[in-house]
This record gives sequence, C-alpha cells and structure tokens, in this order.
Amino acid sequence: MSETTAALQRKIDSARELKSVVRTMKSLAALSIAQYERAVRSLADYYRAVELGLAIYFREQSPARAVPIPEKPQTGALTAAIVFGSDQGLVGQFNDHLAHFVVTELERRPGNKGVWAIGERVYASLQDAGLPMRQLYGVPNSVTAITPLIGQILIDHEALADEVYIFHNAPGSRASYQPVKQRLLPLDAEWQRNLSQVKWPTRMLPEVIGDGEPIISALVREYLFVALFKACAESLASENASRLAAMQRAQRNIDDLLEELQAAFHQQRQTAIDEELFEVISGFEVLADQHRG
Repeated sequence: MSETTAALQRKIDSARELKSVVRTMKSLAALSIAQYERAVRSLADYYRAVELGLAIYFREQSPARAVPIPEKPQTGALTAAIVFGSDQGLVGQFNDHLAHFVVTELERRPGNKGVWAIGERVYASLQDAGLPMRQLYGVPNSVTAITPLIGQILIDHEALADEVYIFHNAPGSRASYQPVKQRLLPLDAEWQRNLSQVKWPTRMLPEVIGDGEPIISALVREYLFVALFKACAESLASENASRLAAMQRAQRNIDDLLEELQAAFHQQRQTAIDEELFEVISGFEVLADQHRG
C-alpha cells in the first residue's frame, strides 16, 4: 500500500474509536435522563402531599389566627436568581439559551439583583452578560447528591432577598428542553390564597391540631426543598437530553466522515492495484518483445 492509503487507514481507525466513545456517552446520557426523570416523577406525590397540608392549614386559619410567613421589608429590594446550569460541555447551547433567558427576565425586575449559579459554564455566561454574581455551586453528579446541594442553597438564602426566582431548563418532547422560571419567594398573601383554594381529594377533611407555627414552618421548608429539588432534577435531565442530542449529531457526522474516508480508501487502493497490474502487463510485454526478438 502507498503512504496515502496507510494514512487513510489510520484516519478510519481513529474515527471508529471516536464513534465507540460517542456511543458510550450516548448510553450514559440516556441512563442519566431516566434516573433524573424518575426522581422528578417520585417528587410529584410528595409535593402533592405538602401542597394539601398547606391548603388545609390556610383554609382553617382565619386572617386573625393565621401564622404569618415573614417577609423582608421592601427597602433596598433585592431580587435573587437561582440558576441551574451545567459544569461540563458537549451540551450544545444549553447554558447560552438559559443565560439569555435569565438576563431578559431580570431586566424586567426593578431594584438590585443577585445571581446564585449552579454550574461553572452558566456562571461564566451570566458573568459575561454583566449580571452581579453572588455564589457558584457545583452541579450534582447523581440524584443522591442533589439533597446536600439544596440544603446548602436554602441555608445561604435564608432571609437573603425580597424575591427569589428559580431558573432552569425543563425537559420537553423528543429530547428537547426549554428555559423556565418559577417564583420561589416571598410566600405572600396571594400564594396563601391560591393554596387555600386547592381541593381536598376526599370527603373526609383533616384538621390541624395543636400549635400551628411548627406545622407551617415544617410544611414551608418542605415546599421550598421540593421546589428546588425538582428544578435541579429537571435541569440535570435536560442537560443529559442536550448531551444525548449532541452525541447523536456527532455520531451522524462520524458516520458521514467514515463513509467518505472508506470511499477514498477503496479508491486509493484500487488505484494502487491498477498501477501494479499496469506495471505487470508492461513488464510482460517487454519480455514478450525480447523473446520474439
């Protein structure tokens, strides 16, 4: 074989190895998506139970007896944004689209802003956009790692801002995603009224017994925890969906490259064989002429 054919063979071998890596990453992304989607589904029933508990509490408490949920004064109002992004690459425009969405939404809010970002890449995008960054958290690498992260976020945001919003990418159809926003705090009168209108699923209505303050405090903590946990799990599912789509595009590109390289390899090999045959035929004719002479 010529040197050119050998070089093509090396490129083909490298492309096949890269395809194997991409196939492995696709499998890991698919498994991760299933893991985080199960976590989101498992939260639904728990969130419903917390929501019903809050609904019964606010329904039974008259305005005079209701345990107030403290709100910060509005002087020097601070709007906090908790943004769930990614640490790793190979996710396409996952962080860029989210960062653009966050910037657009925060521009509509008056007063001071502060951003707490989960993920180095989205942190960098938001920082480049000129937003005041307050804190960077690492992205959890499993469902079990989400709980410590959410606990730390809740500690850091206790009595920290007048309004707190969650921003993250939520899974869509066919491995797609879209940026979404959720208002987390304050838990104001409107939030309480909306909860009090939630219908109890059976005819047997429960009662709130004993001191209401520990009950409402526990329910509110669980409400905030579930809201943040769900946002984080949905963000991780969307991240892996984006990575899966990127790996699918990469695999198609590798397949196209392999097809071109193999076609060039076969063409080069056929050319080399033709040259060798031509030399054999030419040599035979020379020997035949010498024999006749």
